[in-house]
Amino acid sequence: MSDEAFRLVGSPRFGGILVVADHASNRVPEDIDLGIDPALLSQHIAVDIGVREVAERLAERPGFAAFLCNVSRLVCDCNRDEGAPAIIPIASDGHAIPGNELDHEGHEARLDRFFRPYHAGLADQLDAMPVSLILSLHSFTPQLASDPAQQRPWQVGVLYNEDDRAARVALPLLEAEGLVVGDQQPYSGKLLNATMNRHAEAEGRPYLGIEIRQDEIGDSAGQAEWAERLGRICNQVAIAIGE
Repeated sequence: MSDEAFRLVGSPRFGGILVVADHASNRVPEDIDLGIDPALLSQHIAVDIGVREVAERLAERPGFAAFLCNVSRLVCDCNRDEGAPAIIPIASDGHAIPGNELDHEGHEARLDRFFRPYHAGLADQLDAMPVSLILSLHSFTPQLASDPAQQRPWQVGVLYNEDDRAARVALPLLEAEGLVVGDQQPYSGKLLNATMNRHAEAEGRPYLGIEIRQDEIGDSAGQAEWAERLGRICNQVAIAIGE
């Protein structure tokens, strides 16, 4: 199933696992001019590198499906609260986005076109097909251009807000893989967790927030490795929190 704001990949199952990726696409509709160098659309400010491919691989596994945003986060960042200024960013990691300097009417039109349908579609999917676990999947850049001194050694981070049921199970499982794992790194889910706050925590649905460092999933081999790893771990997490 596909919409301008989202894509549903795979066959959702009752009690299965739904991968949710707010930043899976770098698509900019032809009628929107962001006023930026097109080369930026392949960088982390426009898309979570590698996430779409990992999510699509996961959706091929029995019991998994994926709900993917179908527009770049530079057009509309769906992992924000509706009133947040950065929902339609005018700058990102030191790059100005002049095409996003919208008046109120233009701002509301952008939300009506992408943000609200995305969240309505996700809510409808979760209501229609209850799952045992939501995997909130993101990736992070090894280095921010705006803060080059910041160290980001973690290969993967686990993020959460108030509901840490899945996180507490997943952290030792990821560490057992020999990975450098960040607990609430490279930033805290208590500060940036909008989609999961809305669709998981507010509804009592268990979720696992995962941030993979982009160089881990920048090619097909890494994407396959992480899809296999997350498939195993998510099944273990779902079983553990369901007992």
